[in-house]
Amino acid sequence: MTSPSADQGKQTLNVGVVGTGRWAVRSHIPGWQRDPRCRVIGLADVDGDLVKAAGDQFGVARVTDDYRELVEDPDIDVIDVVTGDAMHFEVTMAALEAGKHVLCEKPVNHDYHEVVRAADLAASKGLKTKLGFTFRYAPATMYAAELIREGFVGTPYMLNAYEQNSQWLDPQNPLRQQNDASDPDHIQVASIEGYGAPVIDIMHWWMGTPLTSVVGTMRNFVPHRMVRDTGRMERMNIDDGDMFLAEFEGGGLASVQSSFVTVGNFPGIEVRIYGSEGAIIVRLVEENGICQTIKTASKDAVEFVEREIPERFFPTGGTSLEAWPFLFYSNLVSDFATEILSGGPENQGDFRQGALVQHTINAFEASHRQRAWVDFPLKTA
Repeated sequence: MTSPSADQGKQTLNVGVVGTGRWAVRSHIPGWQRDPRCRVIGLADVDGDLVKAAGDQFGVARVTDDYRELVEDPDIDVIDVVTGDAMHFEVTMAALEAGKHVLCEKPVNHDYHEVVRAADLAASKGLKTKLGFTFRYAPATMYAAELIREGFVGTPYMLNAYEQNSQWLDPQNPLRQQNDASDPDHIQVASIEGYGAPVIDIMHWWMGTPLTSVVGTMRNFVPHRMVRDTGRMERMNIDDGDMFLAEFEGGGLASVQSSFVTVGNFPGIEVRIYGSEGAIIVRLVEENGICQTIKTASKDAVEFVEREIPERFFPTGGTSLEAWPFLFYSNLVSDFATEILSGGPENQGDFRQGALVQHTINAFEASHRQRAWVDFPLKTA
């Protein structure tokens, strides 16, 4: 690979995708292929049949069951990590050590200290990173962020963030998460990390002031589930629904609610922000043939009205009629490609932001364990 400083002179990026499961083929690979500046030149997955099928589907001739073949290839500029959670950190660190820019699905690591370490390594090598905060790149979300920057809501007072749908309401739907048999009475973090992370990202972005304290709780509503790795129904004491409150410097308040056992369609995102001048509601749910809406109100016109999302927030030819994984991820990878090829300092939604989000999740978990408000940032041991 050429040195990161040379990327500014490049016109195209060669991408290797590690992990070719459902999310990779619905969002990542087609998102990269939508951008004419990007070429997916290699796929890796430990499942040989799966990676071959993905190669055939997307016209990628080079497939392997060893991610190291892509990480060590000098012709590859970007490694996209779409494996199961357990391999995220290993593949990410190997790719950064090899001098690759990295896009990684959340979480990079369950411990925010390790995410900071990955961010530091990338910075030391002049590399760009990005987390799979899909909903940051929805056209409606980006439009709302512009309105907030321009002062439409004034001083943010309160934010409500939800990510919830019915994905695992049915206990027979195979669960990816593995069981922690060491303490069956100890609820495992699940929904707040897998589902809550994207709206926690938006919460920090839109509130715009430092988080100071959190409180909340997790619940296990469906105790027995089919586990994909074993093919058996097992006791799964996991967080499948949760609620948290957050306090911000300056007095702002936020609530976060996530669940994958709440009736509703995908992806199930709604974020509301209320301020001294106005309010915005962004809803990212596939309903009535579209995948997103934005509504606004002001202190002088308090009835919420829907706004048309400007064309500039869409990829070329994109519309709200598209499937949300393809539309939103097209924006994400296009933004990453622009950041890499421009050679400038811009790098939104990077591992540093990922560390902040993971730190927040770790604080939420600490609050649940302690049954009390927890100060933020967490005190280090």
